Amino acid sequence: MSKRYRMPTGLPRIARLVVLSAAGLLFVGCQTLGYYAHIARGQSALVLDRRPVAKLLGDPQVDPKLKARLALSQQARRFASSQLGLPDNRSYTGYVALDRPYVVWNVFATPPYSVDAVRQCFPFAGCVPYRGYFAEAKAKQRAQQLKADGDDVWVGGVAAYSTLGWFADPILSSMLRWDDDELASTIFHELAHQLIYVKGDSAFNESFASFVQDEGLRQWRQSRGLPPQKGRSEAMDDGFTQLVLDLRDRLRKAYAQGGDEASLAAAKQREIEAFRQRYAQWRDHDWPGQHSYDAWVAAPINNARLLPFGIYDHWLPAFTELFHRSESQWPAFYAAVRTLAQQPFKQRNESLQTLLDAARKEPPAQAAAP
Repeated sequence: MSKRYRMPTGLPRIARLVVLSAAGLLFVGCQTLGYYAHIARGQSALVLDRRPVAKLLGDPQVDPKLKARLALSQQARRFASSQLGLPDNRSYTGYVALDRPYVVWNVFATPPYSVDAVRQCFPFAGCVPYRGYFAEAKAKQRAQQLKADGDDVWVGGVAAYSTLGWFADPILSSMLRWDDDELASTIFHELAHQLIYVKGDSAFNESFASFVQDEGLRQWRQSRGLPPQKGRSEAMDDGFTQLVLDLRDRLRKAYAQGGDEASLAAAKQREIEAFRQRYAQWRDHDWPGQHSYDAWVAAPINNARLLPFGIYDHWLPAFTELFHRSESQWPAFYAAVRTLAQQPFKQRNESLQTLLDAARKEPPAQAAAP
């Protein structure tokens, strides 16, 4: 993705990429050979540079601050498997010190007058609304190519990702910039992807993993005797996200009206400027003195920049309702999620919508820790 969006610190919930296993992917065609070779090199570098956390914790030469963060990560890793029922494997038991601020960069693209992504399709993971690169320069090069073709584009740095269990995913130095809650909950999120993943259904996959992340973090804090999170930043993030989703809906309706390029471009700019005015009113009325999102709003806005919003929590209330119906028991919940995962796309969405409607009518009581 991490709770919701944290704009000032790099959007952790957005900043996740399901990178594909490089094994076997070099045979998909010459037009993508260079891309998959790049992915293979990037993933191989992580495997080669990975060091066991257990050895680092016993090394007197390692910085004590790094040791403390790594020790916390291992506590969260054990909690994930013992208490949350997540995979018990070698993922997040190794550490890689990166020589860059992000591990990968995602490239999002849309047509100039559409809010629907130019989707990228891969073996194993299916179709997703982005393409990831281990080198920022390559991501920007790809973005320029798409922009030259007339698309709206946006490039965002990614601090963590999952290989869906194909490799033992490591703790990355880019993840250690986060606070303790973000670090622990990200491990829960990415392990959830390893447990259940539906090819080509990003909204399902990310909402499921985000629920595991949020509920897992609640239980993790409770197990450590920590008070519940106050929720102020999450409430702000939710409010801002709704403003962005509203803009996306307004743009979709404006584009559906049709017209020549000049009229579509004018409508696009009108909606974006109106969004900026609504944002200023919301900020000053609901959150006076808070300017966390000002820089995001002031920067150039296009269709592609809106794409990540909503992916990570579209069905989140539906999974909350399903957990409640599962009597807050992880095994029963995962069994119910697997049943949904096996349904055809249309039926699965109908099932999720039913759960979502039920959640909105009567919010479930807070789940008790198992």
